[in-house]
Amino acid sequence: MRIRSVLATAVTAGTLAVVVAAPAQAAEYSSSLKIKGVQYDAPGRDSNNCRTGNSKSEYVTIKNYSRTATVNLKGYVVRDTTTTNKFTFRSNHYLEPGDYVTLRGGHGTDSDAKNVVYRQNCNFIWNNDKDTVYLYKPTGAHADTHAYTKSRDDRDGNGYISFHG
Repeated sequence: MRIRSVLATAVTAGTLAVVVAAPAQAAEYSSSLKIKGVQYDAPGRDSNNCRTGNSKSEYVTIKNYSRTATVNLKGYVVRDTTTTNKFTFRSNHYLEPGDYVTLRGGHGTDSDAKNVVYRQNCNFIWNNDKDTVYLYKPTGAHADTHAYTKSRDDRDGNGYISFHG
C-alpha cells in the first residue's frame, strides 16, 4: 500500500524515476568479450615457484560472445580488486565469434592454436576466498566485471566459478 502512495505522489508531481539495481557480480557492459569463468584456486597447495609451482593452474577464460565480430585482445586489461595485480594483452590475439582464450599464470608460450596466453609471472592473481575479476577495453572502459566469494559461488569446492555459459 505504501508503494502505491509514493508512486501516485511521484506521478502526480509529474516525475517518475525508475531505479534498476543489478548485483555487482553480474554487472553487464557493452562488450562482446565476457569473462566466462575463473579458476581462482589452483589445485594443490599454492606455490608460486616458477619451476615447481602451480600458478599455471590458476586462470581466467575470456570468450567472444559476438555472433559476427572478431575481436583483437591487444590492449585489453584483466585485473583483480587491487591495481597491482593486472595483465595487459600486449600482442595481437584475435578471437573469432564464439572463440575464447585462457589467460594462465606462470611462464609459457602463447598459442592461438591452443587458445592460451601466459602472464609470464608466477605470482597468483586471484584470492582464494574472494575477489573481483575486471576486464577492461583498450580505451579503459569496462568490458565485464564479476565478484566472487568461495562460500557463495563455489558450491562444489573445485576452485572454479563459471560466469557466462
